[in-house]
Amino acid sequence: MDKDHLLYRVDGNIAIFTINREQQRNALSGEAILLFLKYLDEAEENEDVRVILVTGAGDKAFCSGADLGSAAGGQIGEGFRNYARLLKRLAGYPKPVVAKINGYCMAGGMGLMLACDIVISRNDTKFGTPEVNVGLFPMMIGALIYRNVLRKKAMEMVLLGEKLSPNQALEMGLITCAVPPERLDEEVDQRLKNLAEKSPIGMKIGKEAFYTMADMPFETAVDFLSEKIAEVASTEDAREGITAFLEKRKPVFKGK
Repeated sequence: MDKDHLLYRVDGNIAIFTINREQQRNALSGEAILLFLKYLDEAEENEDVRVILVTGAGDKAFCSGADLGSAAGGQIGEGFRNYARLLKRLAGYPKPVVAKINGYCMAGGMGLMLACDIVISRNDTKFGTPEVNVGLFPMMIGALIYRNVLRKKAMEMVLLGEKLSPNQALEMGLITCAVPPERLDEEVDQRLKNLAEKSPIGMKIGKEAFYTMADMPFETAVDFLSEKIAEVASTEDAREGITAFLEKRKPVFKGK
């Protein structure tokens, strides 16, 4: 396995994942997918890590898609299944995940991006699902597209396969915000800092609850979440947060 396909490092409370195939516009290889899954496990077990950052090397592309066929040595089905595992792992990850879109985001890269909780993008890049142009279709990422975009806009995007501007992506709900290239690092760093200061256990229970209740009927979801708020309220972090609020000081969360 070529470990250079995905770089991983921990900087304070932040685990940084960088797709490192700049010459291939950061196409997501089979090796990179397996490394993603491995390092996500490590980051989850590391109590110091409170936030995940996903980005691409260079300034041309975040991820141009999944290079699954060649990367899996011809085992296309296995490559697709591993990519599906990665999407599910990211979408249900217990720690907040931020995507830093430093360039073009296409095809499988869209799935990777949509599986993240917060997406900060440059305002001079492009998004899209061009699979239809080569006789394919954005299958697995469709599950994420339909959970982020209104149905008619989603179908227009996947059927036409056209490139979208950051403004279009923002209007459709694909991304959180778009900023000038010179402000991208600052904007991402501020979000990461804010997230790292929150209660890890509160966000873990909250994310898992939201993920679980997403497709529940309304009344079932409300009842389920009423149990979850009781679970959050019983944590040490919740007691610390309320005490700090009453004492007009900044809380010190320990993830318990």
